[in-house]
Amino acid sequence: MAILNQIRVFSSDLDGTLVGKPDSSADFTCTWKGLGESRPLLVYNTGRLLSDARRTVKEAQLPEPDYYITGVGTVIYEVKAKMVLHEFSSILSEEWDRDRVEEIVSGFGKLKLEKQPEHFQHDWKSSWFWRDATPEDLEGLTEALREEGLSVQVVYSSARDLDVLPKPANKGNSLRWLCRKLGVKPAELLVAGDTGNDISMFQLPGVRGIVVENAEPELLGAVLNTDAYVAKGSCAAGVLAGLLHFEVIDAVVACDVPLEGQAHDPEIVRLFDVAADTQGDETAFLKLAYSKALESLDRCVTPVGFSACSIGDNDVTGTDENYNSVWGRDGSMAIVGSLAVPGDRYRDCQRATLRTLLTHLAPSGQVPANVHIRTGIPDYSGVGGIAAIDSGMWAIIALFEFVAKTDEMKFLREFREAASRIMLWLEAHDSNQDGLLEIPEAGDWMDLFNRSYNVLYDEVLWYRATIAYGRIHELLGDRDTASTYLLRAERVKRAILKRFWPSTSAPVAESGASFAEVQRAIGDSRYLLAQVTPFSFDWRCDVIANVMAFLNNVIDVKRAKTVFRYVWGVGANMPYPVRNLYPVVHAGDPDWRSYYTVNLLNLPHHYHNGGIWGWCGGHWVRFIHRLGLRDIARQELVKLAELNRQGVTFEWEFNEWCHGETGRPMGKAFQAWSASEFLAAYHEVMDD
Repeated sequence: MAILNQIRVFSSDLDGTLVGKPDSSADFTCTWKGLGESRPLLVYNTGRLLSDARRTVKEAQLPEPDYYITGVGTVIYEVKAKMVLHEFSSILSEEWDRDRVEEIVSGFGKLKLEKQPEHFQHDWKSSWFWRDATPEDLEGLTEALREEGLSVQVVYSSARDLDVLPKPANKGNSLRWLCRKLGVKPAELLVAGDTGNDISMFQLPGVRGIVVENAEPELLGAVLNTDAYVAKGSCAAGVLAGLLHFEVIDAVVACDVPLEGQAHDPEIVRLFDVAADTQGDETAFLKLAYSKALESLDRCVTPVGFSACSIGDNDVTGTDENYNSVWGRDGSMAIVGSLAVPGDRYRDCQRATLRTLLTHLAPSGQVPANVHIRTGIPDYSGVGGIAAIDSGMWAIIALFEFVAKTDEMKFLREFREAASRIMLWLEAHDSNQDGLLEIPEAGDWMDLFNRSYNVLYDEVLWYRATIAYGRIHELLGDRDTASTYLLRAERVKRAILKRFWPSTSAPVAESGASFAEVQRAIGDSRYLLAQVTPFSFDWRCDVIANVMAFLNNVIDVKRAKTVFRYVWGVGANMPYPVRNLYPVVHAGDPDWRSYYTVNLLNLPHHYHNGGIWGWCGGHWVRFIHRLGLRDIARQELVKLAELNRQGVTFEWEFNEWCHGETGRPMGKAFQAWSASEFLAAYHEVMDD
């Protein structure tokens, strides 16, 4: 493989960057080895200590680097010479007093900081757990250390990890020192990372950088004024996309890893019978399913945008009349799902959908629940007159994704003011200013179901929409506003994890007081809770919300694996992927509401009450694929195709939903979001 661009050093973080998605880590290894002797020098720049970093590299089967920079930039190790570069270490010893640092940190603030285990410490690194520290907290600690005459720097990442280091030490400074020693110019350096402790690498003058898709907002906000590429692809998949972008490689060498070879994750492997692959020519079947999905989506294309379902193929009466509309939620989801599909027909419909929604905002900035295709009349409420809160969030997400894909900046500038009004309307729903939105009962896609106040699905969307809005301003060149919203997104994420992922093993300082303590009574969580109010919580597993939490980087790989084991173990993907809720709510349960019987929709295993949804299944397939389980993702994609092949009248109806136990179709035929999400899942799995 030829190296197209003369990058002489490539420095990458490990956890969450090259490590975290095993299949893509294997691809990186095969691709890197294919570069041969002319490849750039490889540097692993990690917060782990040296022995831990070397063990991680071996377990992930990554290529051996030329250098390790470990301990957040406090140790440089040359692999070939098998030695620590003490010339750099001696610089760190000047004006550094680790014992005094630890004395000050341990006594700082109202909340006691927790020292990290000893294997995370060394002579030039003092590491602590400090959950949800604010910028003011960090500034206060820095000032306290400075007043004692200590020349140090404070590095904080992932809303938890605090490192106090000698002033010259961080990932960026150590990398700069190494490059000077090697005679490497800034323009010959490429870096990659995902969290706040990687920021210093990206801020080296003249350096180019790769920000992986699963990056924390703190990194996204910090690289706005740098030559950084925000990749499509999580962990090593994003790194490879960045290497292609910067022309370090000209192709990715796929290296399929059999499940039995993933020795570093045996708990996942034991769930499966590897030999139980789908029989027959599944590739041909999936290609047929893809063509049928296009046909289904075509039936929803109208001059004013995507209809919720095919108007000509469904009889609508009574309240079903609203299916003859462009929906804020459904239409935006159809845009995002179909962006990978080429063709002016779809681009024109995506653009028309956004125009229809954004030109019918209420004076307050509310996105309509739907706009009737024939009359053009907007409806701002859902069933029972309750607003569709998620329409606004989906519209912001769809606007960003559309412009990021098409580069239609004129279109973005046309609707810049509309996007601002939408965000103001959404922000008003955070009435107590805690970072999370308060949702009215049945106020989102589960519009006939008992969910209210802090609802997991909506909070995950709010996090994604806040990032999307920040990225919109990045595209517009408004870096200050972009940075503001990316920082807000970090706050939203911290609030979600604190409120929805209870753990008896977490310190009290993490869980907080009041009702959060009651949540902990359920024990260590296996998934994010479905709903939290000031007076109660819903302990059920909202499957799609948990899946979306991983796809949108709210939960990390470790938590996602825990969710996956639970959802797979209870069979929520059976008979088809995937039931939206587990377990279902039965009459007599405290969570049961009398309106669940309206149109017989939310009986047990129906509709929102444990029904099977094709759009949820598309997300589920992508969830598994992102975990690095390619074979399983493909098997689930086949099952999703089998679900969509069914029909009430014809084959391949891509129905809105199916019964949770029988798997038989129950909803409208040729549903836009069912088709578009299959298309998105197909592209992610089959184009990998």
